Amino acid sequence: MRISFCCTDTKAQPWLDALNASFPGADVQAWAPGAPAADYAVVWAPPQQFLDEQTRLKGIFNIGAGVDALLKLRLPPGVPVVRLDDAGMSVQMAEYVCHAVIRHFREFDGYDADASLGKWSYRKTRLRRDFPVGIMGLGVLGERVGRALAQFEFPVMGWSRSAKSIPGVQCFSGETGFSGFLAASRFLVCLLPLTPDTENIMRHDTLAQLQPGGYVINVARGNHLVDEDLLALLDSGHLAGATLDVFRTEPLPASHPFWRHPKITVTPHTSARTLRAESIEQIAGKIRALEAGAPIASLAGRIDPHKGY
Repeated sequence: MRISFCCTDTKAQPWLDALNASFPGADVQAWAPGAPAADYAVVWAPPQQFLDEQTRLKGIFNIGAGVDALLKLRLPPGVPVVRLDDAGMSVQMAEYVCHAVIRHFREFDGYDADASLGKWSYRKTRLRRDFPVGIMGLGVLGERVGRALAQFEFPVMGWSRSAKSIPGVQCFSGETGFSGFLAASRFLVCLLPLTPDTENIMRHDTLAQLQPGGYVINVARGNHLVDEDLLALLDSGHLAGATLDVFRTEPLPASHPFWRHPKITVTPHTSARTLRAESIEQIAGKIRALEAGAPIASLAGRIDPHKGY
C-alpha cells in the first residue's frame, strides 16, 4: 500500500513519521511532482497537479473539518473525499465559543479595561435568558458547542440546512426557519461549511435581524462574513461586539480595521487546531476499514461534493 502526503503550510515529517508508525511496511511518502501513483492521499489544500497525477487513489483524506479549499479543485471522479469528523477539535471549539460567550455576557472585557486603568468597579448582573445563543451549523462541532452552552444554562438555538434534533437546543432548519432563528438570537455563532449558499451569509440584512445588542462569533470561514457590514452595525450600536477567529485574508493584514476596532476581539485562526495524533488515528482507522472491504458509504466524515460538506 502506498500513501501520499500533500499538505501546504504543514511540516511533513511529523505526519510522515506518524503514518509510518500506523502502517508498518507501507510506502508513505511526501508528494513531489512525478511521484508514483498512491492508493490513498492525506492532504490539506493540495495543488491541482497532485490530483491530476494521482490517478489510482482509493480515497482522499483531508486533515481538517473544512473542505472548501479542496472542493475548488477538479476532484477525481468516484474517489471518496473524507474530512475529519472530530479528532479532538470539537472540545476545543466548545471551549473557544463558551469563552467568547461568557466573556461578553459577564462583561469580563469591560473589567479588563477597568483593571488596565487601575479602576475598581462593578457591573449590574445580567440574566442568561436575555442572551440566547444561536448556532449556525449543527454538525459534529456545532452540536458539541450547543451542548456545552446549554450546560451554562443559556437558551441555545441551532440552525441547519436539514432538520436536526439535539437535546437542550431549539432547532430551526432551511430557508423557512432562518429568519425566526436570527430573531430569536442575541449571540450568533457561525460554524457552517463554506459553500456558494453560505458565502456572505452574515451580511447587513441578516445581522440586522439579531436582537439589539447582538454579538457575532465567527469560527468557520472568513468569507461567511461581509466585513464592512459588521463594522457598520457595530458603529450603529445594533451589534455590541464580535469575536473573530477567521478572515477573508489570513494572516489578517496589519491595515485591516478589525485590529483596531474597540468592539472586536481577533484571534489567529486558533479556535480548533488539528491534533496530529488524533487525526492520524482517525484517518488510519478509516483506511484500514476500506482495506478490509468496508463500504465507502459507511465512512464517517465522507463529504458530498455537490453539497460542499
